[in-house]
Amino acid sequence: MKNSIWKSYAGSFLIFLSVTLIGLLIKDPYLITILIFCGLNALSALGLSLLMGQAGQISLGQNGFYGLGAYISAVLALFYKVPPFLSIIISVFISTLLGFLLALPAIRLRGHYLAVATLAFGEIIYLFLNEWGPGGPSGFGNIPTLGFIPTFLDYSQGYLILTWFLWWISFLLLLNLANSTYGKTFKALHCSELALKTIGVNIVTLKIKVFIISALLTSLSGALYAHYVTFLSPANFSVFYSILILIMVMLGGMHSLWGSIIGALFLTLLPEILRPFKEYDILVYGFILILALLFFQKGLIVPLERGIKIVYNFRSKGNS
Repeated sequence: MKNSIWKSYAGSFLIFLSVTLIGLLIKDPYLITILIFCGLNALSALGLSLLMGQAGQISLGQNGFYGLGAYISAVLALFYKVPPFLSIIISVFISTLLGFLLALPAIRLRGHYLAVATLAFGEIIYLFLNEWGPGGPSGFGNIPTLGFIPTFLDYSQGYLILTWFLWWISFLLLLNLANSTYGKTFKALHCSELALKTIGVNIVTLKIKVFIISALLTSLSGALYAHYVTFLSPANFSVFYSILILIMVMLGGMHSLWGSIIGALFLTLLPEILRPFKEYDILVYGFILILALLFFQKGLIVPLERGIKIVYNFRSKGNS
């Protein structure tokens, strides 16, 4: 177990290091922006992976936390002149608090009832932003950028490193949590709530904590998004975002934190790869998605792990 955890440490650091090097070597702002979006989606998917894959709690309201994190941080920085770094912290705190308030009634629900409740939360936030948010449906711009990016880096390069560094730290923290004695209760919650109750585990507290962690990571992703694109509109925070993150977790591998990064990379990069198909790219995208969900029901993490084992065994035999 310890050996596999250390391999995960090394693997996650290798991903962070690789993305950092790519960001420093390439000069195309568009490609760097795509990698930043990969990191933002991976951060959101990581929170949902813990909530749904580890604890078995379905959520279709991630767009609400994503939008709250973005709008609160942007409004504080633009209209109240709060430094962006501080506005991100405040927005994450407020969004997490709302996640706690959502968890209080939601923890009494299960299965599709829980999914509908969280879906309603996301739609309420979307409608609120659309009707009463700055700029209404048209959105607003001129959002301040982060001021602590080193001057020797391009802004997009610095933002890329920051985004993936936050993903790496979050991944390590959740990995330690998932493999701890306390974290294993999340997996037990996924299997049987009744069994946990019989041994004296507080189910209510457990569900609230996992909802809070998921809300924190998703709102952090939203706040980072706001200060990078510097323009927000409610259209970016509809229920389709929740569905996208949900598919990322399912496609990558719901029961593994690694699945979140695999799914995020796959679904964020796939539309860019399919651009040569022009008007047929949506059809090809849907076809690939159907095939992936049909033939890799346990996620893309499974064939990837098998491939790594085959390569490792082949190298071991070659060395012997």
